[in-house]
Amino acid sequence: LREGLRIVLEEGLEARWARHHRNHEALKAGLTALGLTYTAAEGHQLPQLNAVRIPDGMDDLTGRKLLLSEFGIEVGGGLGDLKGKAWRIGLMGYNSRPANVLLVLAAMEQVFLKFGAKIEPGRGVAAAEKADAA
Repeated sequence: LREGLRIVLEEGLEARWARHHRNHEALKAGLTALGLTYTAAEGHQLPQLNAVRIPDGMDDLTGRKLLLSEFGIEVGGGLGDLKGKAWRIGLMGYNSRPANVLLVLAAMEQVFLKFGAKIEPGRGVAAAEKADAA
């Protein structure tokens, strides 16, 4: 706990909050460009935990296993009524970095393509880069 608090104080609470928000906005732009929608309404979304509906035809468990085995990315599945229908993508602490946002989006694109999704490769990454540059 002490080490965690030291790291937060070193970065600065406002800077840390801004970093999480900036990376959330980049991830959100990329996910939206891939045609995904958030489970929570605008204004009720958390920058640290991004819950999105997975595309029709995507098998939840198989998709998450591919992300983990091929890219080392672990995402949570939906809970309750959203089980099998949503993924929870965490951007917390050290993992809230632009490089991780781009990696998640590029990996998701590859997984979606394996399931036959009609997406333009690179579109999610490009949207995230544009949002991050703004």
